[in-house]
Amino acid sequence: MIRKIKVLTLLFLTTIVNAAEGDLYNFSWLDKDKEVYVLQNRKFRKKGKLHVAGGYGKTISGSFVDSMAMQVRGGYFFSEAFGFEMVYSMNSGEENEAAASVRDAGSGSGTIPFRRIVDSYYGGMLMWSPFYSKINTFNKIIYLDFIFGLGLAQIEETNNREQFVNFNPNAAETTETHTGIMWNAAIKFYLTEMWNVRFDVNAIHYQAKRARQDVNAEDYWYNNFDMTLALGIDF
Repeated sequence: MIRKIKVLTLLFLTTIVNAAEGDLYNFSWLDKDKEVYVLQNRKFRKKGKLHVAGGYGKTISGSFVDSMAMQVRGGYFFSEAFGFEMVYSMNSGEENEAAASVRDAGSGSGTIPFRRIVDSYYGGMLMWSPFYSKINTFNKIIYLDFIFGLGLAQIEETNNREQFVNFNPNAAETTETHTGIMWNAAIKFYLTEMWNVRFDVNAIHYQAKRARQDVNAEDYWYNNFDMTLALGIDF
């Protein structure tokens, strides 16, 4: 009976032992100047801070288009978990070799590849950062934040719908503006309290007319995906 009481007491004590966020452990096998924080400790804070970032990357959507993206972001976090962010992207795209191959293969037969080239977009998102992480590499701790965003954006794109519908490669291209749903997934690597590096996947889903001869062709969902690497500042 006494043994059972001891076991129950030990189990009870282990359930109430907590590692507070400010707890700090010193490991004897490290240099005396080294300190290791427990996982609960968040060294870099976002709450109440403004942030800006500028990045460059590649558009990974569009079968007949090669495009690059230059992005600028800025936002504010109300808490460690929630904030908002504005983003502006200037894209530069052109037809790729796949489009050229289609045109060459269909030379004289009116074969024209249909494509939409995104010129720019801007919008805003509600940001959610549910968790963070630490990576211990070669006795160096790297701090990461995982951030997700959802919002709306306005996108400007140029397409060759008139060429495709009328089988006329000389027809003028059309510039259109659409409002779409935008989402973002990011990993934020902290370099210092102020400087960081971000890897972002930014997507926009918007509706536009199908490339058909029917003037009243129904809308169709199109997608634009950008992958960028950015340098950011928190202040």
